[in-house]
Amino acid sequence: MLDRFGDINGLRLQPTEARPLLVTEVRVSVAVAGLNPVDWQIVESRTLATAFGLDLPMGFGNDFAGTVVETGPSVRRWSVGDRVFGGARGRAVATSIILDENHPSLHRTPPKVSDLEAGVLDIAGRTASAVADALSARPGETVLVGAAGGGVGSILTQLLVRDGAHVIGTGSAASADYIRSLGARPVTYGGGLAAEIAAEKIPVVAAADLHGTDTAETAIRSGVPPHRVVTIEADEPPAGVVQVNGSDATPDALDRLLALISDKTLRIPVAAVYGLDRFQDAVTHQRSRHLHGKIAISTSI
Repeated sequence: MLDRFGDINGLRLQPTEARPLLVTEVRVSVAVAGLNPVDWQIVESRTLATAFGLDLPMGFGNDFAGTVVETGPSVRRWSVGDRVFGGARGRAVATSIILDENHPSLHRTPPKVSDLEAGVLDIAGRTASAVADALSARPGETVLVGAAGGGVGSILTQLLVRDGAHVIGTGSAASADYIRSLGARPVTYGGGLAAEIAAEKIPVVAAADLHGTDTAETAIRSGVPPHRVVTIEADEPPAGVVQVNGSDATPDALDRLLALISDKTLRIPVAAVYGLDRFQDAVTHQRSRHLHGKIAISTSI
């Protein structure tokens, strides 16, 4: 529960009495909640919270996976025992949540997809899919991905490699092996990035900057046309670049990702899993940005 904007110290665990369901609602027992930068950005900004239709007091988090444990009398789409996942803005970090049966971000979890995989997928998966679509990388092209080891970057890099692109992924020196495991060529972010790109001796023709604008600006200086540069978290992006977020994903984006996860073509790396009582530690870890994949909160540990 959040009762004041400012920082994560305003968040606290608070028991609440389970209210009766309306006729078209379902109650979902949450197994896993996944964290995203926007979660703590909302905590810090009343303006951003208002943009998402949120106000105090409110819950926390968006991504979740779990099981339907109760249905309203008119519910036909879901049954008790169904495994589900999706997004519930400002509510997901909880033992249970209530959603309308036709909530647009409530999806069925396939048998071969774990709650941990599904519970961290909603925002990062849709964003990675939208960025991949915006890049439109063709087989054999070289794409620069900034923050390739993060939650969105881990998925995006695999999608690009799967489609035949060559990926150069930025990260810290400590993340090189991890980025390499995704199928990308690791380079170190920072002042020497342009020199490292030049040393590759393969023209970079497109770029995705998943944190700020440094990678985007370096790509443009290296000759990448701005219309082939994509950003997702830029307040003042370079002129001419393409800006996207998860809302730009196609309606079937998550279904396509689930199919890849089910057949082991795509893995959803999780850097750490915290118990619900350690949610502030989880947020601090996620906020550090030094991640190899996603951060999850489990209600069972």
